[in-house]
Amino acid sequence: MPEAYIVSAARTATGRRNGSLSQIHPIDLAAQVMRGTVERAGVDPGAVDDVIWGVLDPLGAQAHDMARTAWLAAGLPLHVPGVTVDRQCGSSQQAVHFAAQAVMAGVQDLVLAGGLQNMSRIPMNSSVLLAREAGMPDQYEGSEGWYARFGNQEVSQFRGAELMAEKWDISREQMEAYSLESHRRAIAAIGAGHFEREILPVGDFAVDETPRADTSAERMASLQLLRPGGRITAAVASQISDGSAGLLVASKAAVKAHNLTPRARIHHMTVLADDPVMVLSAPIPATRRALEKTGLKIDDIDVVEINEAFAPVPIAWTRELGGDPAKVNPNGGAIALGHPLGATGARLMTSLLHELERTRGRYGLQTMCEAGGQANVTIIERL
Repeated sequence: MPEAYIVSAARTATGRRNGSLSQIHPIDLAAQVMRGTVERAGVDPGAVDDVIWGVLDPLGAQAHDMARTAWLAAGLPLHVPGVTVDRQCGSSQQAVHFAAQAVMAGVQDLVLAGGLQNMSRIPMNSSVLLAREAGMPDQYEGSEGWYARFGNQEVSQFRGAELMAEKWDISREQMEAYSLESHRRAIAAIGAGHFEREILPVGDFAVDETPRADTSAERMASLQLLRPGGRITAAVASQISDGSAGLLVASKAAVKAHNLTPRARIHHMTVLADDPVMVLSAPIPATRRALEKTGLKIDDIDVVEINEAFAPVPIAWTRELGGDPAKVNPNGGAIALGHPLGATGARLMTSLLHELERTRGRYGLQTMCEAGGQANVTIIERL
């Protein structure tokens, strides 16, 4: 089967809600990353076959096929098409999967994949909230099939986090300790310059502003629970933030034709679903399937990037899969570095690639929980 190679990867630094990226139009934010990712590869942008971009809540400034609009706003060739995808939090990881699949199928040779989210301008769940204001029903309301199977119970990431904490008996204190470590790792990585090669400056903004140096176990313990009798607080949740990230995926023919340097090979791709009510647990069975299909063991994986939507997700994943916790989100995760929804999958893969290069590791595994109880898993091999 033909191979798919990552030849370029770049991201913005993550901006806090209402922070340094909040006033940049989403089109322009994605455009800068598209242009920068292609420029870093040193390839003619006219050779790109397609642009696949992940975005959630595609309305307002994020509407009307962001992939195509941002490419044009970047001043790039008119003939290159673009398509916007939505697998919720896994949208830009799925964009990379689609790009790799097109290359491996021999249909395309050079595909730009990534994602964008400006959560400051367009708040999370805007598509539901604005529809509700217009008198439209919520997504499950009135569905006989959904109610027959799952009832009229709450389905949300917040309840899902509570259900995971209960199922794996993860205490509030354990989750807060994990969150504190995520901030510590991110701050240490920034201080050591680990992210400098992967970040594409937006004006003068080139350092993640989401990690909190002033947080502490005492401050976390003082926060109110998100629901009475629960265990989850804002301290153990990913941060609302803004950002964009992109990767250029190439075939062997494109590598040769454009004199590109393949940095990693897409070794394996899995997508799997689990309980849609628990929402967040699918990375566990999805990772098991990926390891089974590849014949790899968890100890063969040198770096893991798992999205810290909530602290129970990586904690439960590590308990179930085993392996060395030091390899899991070694430079911090979304609790410290933010979760710009449509961009996070590409951001994680960009960081995964650069960490493998920095440490000279071979295999990297990325996974993340997604609405509907879904999860993508990607294994890459550094070259």
